Amino acid sequence: MGNNSGSIGYKVNSSGGRRATSPLTGIAFKVSSVAVFVAMSSLIKAAGPLPSGQIVFFRSFFAMLLILVFLGFRGELRTAFHTARPFNHMARGMVGVTSMALGFFALTRLPLPEAITLNYAQPLLVVVFSAIFLRETIRVFRWSAVVVGLVGVLIISWPTLTLFSGGGAMGNEEALGVIAALAAAAVSAVALILVRSLVHTERTGTIVLWFSLTATVISLVTYPFGWASLTGTQAALLIGSGLCGGLAQLLMTEGYRHAEVSTVAPFEYTSMILGIAVGYFAFGDVPTIHMLVGGLIVVGAGIFIIWREQRLGLERKAASKAAPPPG
Repeated sequence: MGNNSGSIGYKVNSSGGRRATSPLTGIAFKVSSVAVFVAMSSLIKAAGPLPSGQIVFFRSFFAMLLILVFLGFRGELRTAFHTARPFNHMARGMVGVTSMALGFFALTRLPLPEAITLNYAQPLLVVVFSAIFLRETIRVFRWSAVVVGLVGVLIISWPTLTLFSGGGAMGNEEALGVIAALAAAAVSAVALILVRSLVHTERTGTIVLWFSLTATVISLVTYPFGWASLTGTQAALLIGSGLCGGLAQLLMTEGYRHAEVSTVAPFEYTSMILGIAVGYFAFGDVPTIHMLVGGLIVVGAGIFIIWREQRLGLERKAASKAAPPPG
């Protein structure tokens, strides 16, 4: 579950951030962040089925500690929490926590490659929600890519969802995992829409810290509903997942500082390859033909949307330069 709602999205600090100067450096940071996100997911899966709120707490709290250390090292800690939009941050946090909880539920009940690949529905749904909530104009090319991508999602999901009709308890658990993964992708898309609003006025560190703090507080509310008693190994795995989550966020942010979004974003899909490898060697998960075919369709649709967004951005930039100055 790489670039989920726990991440900051594709846009970084709009005030004072470095300009994109080195595509190779940006790609290296992005691939590193993807690898660390896959490590985070693997640690959570290795900890076993646990209450989602408990997992969210460890993921958020220990990520926040690492980010605080990083900002302190850079001398940005004193102003990191300053914001004029606290309620926007809290709304984004509540939506993000919901996505994380659903994603972690899916992660502990599905093979790792399938859980990661279903998360690729998020950029497809971002296009849909941008049209609905932001009134963005979406042309036929992107709508076509969304439809094709969702067909890929259906190919991945269908064999597992049909287990509801007679797959026993294990089949039902996996089917619930698929439903949770798709719901997580949808809610994560909403969270990314909220982040798009925040990045116009807020710094990256502020967005990340407010999210981690909000997620930590909300997850603590679930404690009375029954957290599991952890073994030393489970506690270590969950602490490690939180540290990995914080490190991955920092690496991802740096990647988008060094290169354009259209250059860096497609490398998110390397998590599919890493997920297959880790899933096979660590958990014995063998990818099905449905997952591979559907995954390739979803990846192709996602890359097309990224390419189309980049082309539209260039067209808008050229149009703004060609427009005469007002009055």
